[in-house]
Amino acid sequence: MDKGTTPGRSRSPLSASFITGAIALVFLVIGYQVALFVHKAAATALLAKRDKPDTVFVVDRTLAEELIGNAAKPEEAEAAKPVIIRRSAAHSTDAVKVREKLGPRKVESFRFNPNTVSIEDLQRLGFSEKQAASIDRYRQKGGRFRRASDFAKSYVVADSVYERLKPFIDIPLLDINKADSTALLDLPGIGPYFAGKIVQYRKRLGGYSCSEQLMEIYHFDKEKYDGLKDLVKCSPPVPYDIWNIPEDSLSQHPHISRQEAHSIVLFRQHHTAAECTLEGMKKAGILSEEHYAGLSRCKLASKQF
Repeated sequence: MDKGTTPGRSRSPLSASFITGAIALVFLVIGYQVALFVHKAAATALLAKRDKPDTVFVVDRTLAEELIGNAAKPEEAEAAKPVIIRRSAAHSTDAVKVREKLGPRKVESFRFNPNTVSIEDLQRLGFSEKQAASIDRYRQKGGRFRRASDFAKSYVVADSVYERLKPFIDIPLLDINKADSTALLDLPGIGPYFAGKIVQYRKRLGGYSCSEQLMEIYHFDKEKYDGLKDLVKCSPPVPYDIWNIPEDSLSQHPHISRQEAHSIVLFRQHHTAAECTLEGMKKAGILSEEHYAGLSRCKLASKQF
């Protein structure tokens, strides 16, 4: 026996207000479920009638030709038969809204960048409103799809949807000859230090001639390059005019030492335009093997006659 219970007394029954509230709650839940059922049934009825023509016209063939042109002209065997024209009558605005919201959506496939595509276009691609909003929230929080495979990893992108859209995913490559240090931060493995070094080295080179030149940067190894080489491109730089640049500017190039810069100036002063080539300077002993190899990767201007 509980210490707080008096012998011979039963527990007090539930209060009337509690019982009334419980009954009201039950009816509220039932009413809500009924409302959902009625709404779904009405929407289903509207959708079921969506593609069924409401009006059928059976008209004389001559009149049909006047109304719809050559499309009504038949083979000779069919010439005597009447023409049947089916047209759907106009529906109320509310019915149209229900069909647009709940009806089967037309799925499209077109080229798109998942980093910039609008929510509306995501829905055109086959995503629901909630799925499109989820992708947009990921982008707003700083998320980025660097590769098509990154888009596939999103939990709202089903495998079947990805396979259909994969040929249409268009994520532009980053041009290392135009990107600033902020844009370079989007590349995997590139923090502020290397972003700054890429810009600095580009200035010294006069522009990257190929993306492999990134590996010429100190501590920029092949592993780092392999992690981003499929994400970058290299637009053609302005040719480096080695035959007219002053000596002090030549010595700033990463593949030309001070002594080599002085020798280049002397070489171009005493040789014809036809002789002023990279190979000619190598034969003259002006360039080291390492610097010759480095300059060979650069886009150089030709000596003008």
